[in-house]
Amino acid sequence: MTRVTEPYRNALVILAIAAILGPLFGASFSLAMGRPTPHHIPAGLVGAVSTRDAPVAAALEAQTGGGLALHPYPSIAAAEQAIGEQRIYAALVLANGHAQLLVASAAGSSVARMLEEAAEQVSAASAGSISVVDVRPLPASDPQGLISFYVMLAATVTGFVTMLQLRAYASRLSLRAWLACIIALAAIAGLVLAVLIDPVIGALGGAFVELWLILAAMIAVAALWCSTMLAFVGKWAFVPTFGLLMVLGVPASGGAVAPPLLPGFYRFIDRFSPSGAAVEMVRNAAYFRHDQHLEPGLVLAAWIASLLAALVLGARFGGRTPGGQ
Repeated sequence: MTRVTEPYRNALVILAIAAILGPLFGASFSLAMGRPTPHHIPAGLVGAVSTRDAPVAAALEAQTGGGLALHPYPSIAAAEQAIGEQRIYAALVLANGHAQLLVASAAGSSVARMLEEAAEQVSAASAGSISVVDVRPLPASDPQGLISFYVMLAATVTGFVTMLQLRAYASRLSLRAWLACIIALAAIAGLVLAVLIDPVIGALGGAFVELWLILAAMIAVAALWCSTMLAFVGKWAFVPTFGLLMVLGVPASGGAVAPPLLPGFYRFIDRFSPSGAAVEMVRNAAYFRHDQHLEPGLVLAAWIASLLAALVLGARFGGRTPGGQ
């Protein structure tokens, strides 16, 4: 009787999981991106010490709901350098009775659009005219700045779906062979994805080798996370795999909506998630080639090292392998 009922029980469980995870994925996207609200957006202020010294700056800050964190800069050059290094997203320049807002759509098109709209509202309210200049515009091949988000998503899906297929069709692989498959997948699929995105269709320029390494690292993280879940959870590994990488990681990645506009929960996840790190590194490789930050690289490295250690230790002391052998 147990053998007869087991397929039906498993089918019901799978349907229940799908009915929960799918809507959760949609709800998570909606929560993260549906109501973008500025939260302490780092910005520069040139020509005034504080908003009290400049009514236009105070009006702009009011239009963003107090969502700007303005820091004084001694000159326009210093502010533009800070934007180029991605220490700030924008700068308000006040000189000779004229206000100019410097934005960088390449650093976050959602932030740039929000600030442009706020500047228009300030001008319409006669609080002062603000002209907007995009000092780091996006190219025509990536007008919304979403390519970094899409390639991260492609790398993520490639990594964990391949591991699920290995479990289904090559479960007898040893741990050493399994890890060799992950390395080969990361290197080859990362290379093919980088070739397609950069030289073939020209969607995302930048340092090709750097882009390849970033995508390979993201594929490795997704594959290692899924493999670790396969080793410790078994046939139900899809639940924590999809939950972390897709339900939480993708909406919090900062790809479609920049981190300063995300709710607090997602901003926290973004800082430590491999998805957020990959998006930032891909964007920097394409549009800020000489200002790659250290923190996202350390995040990816920490995920790879910790998951690899968990897999090896689980196999050595617990007899757990991704293939279930």
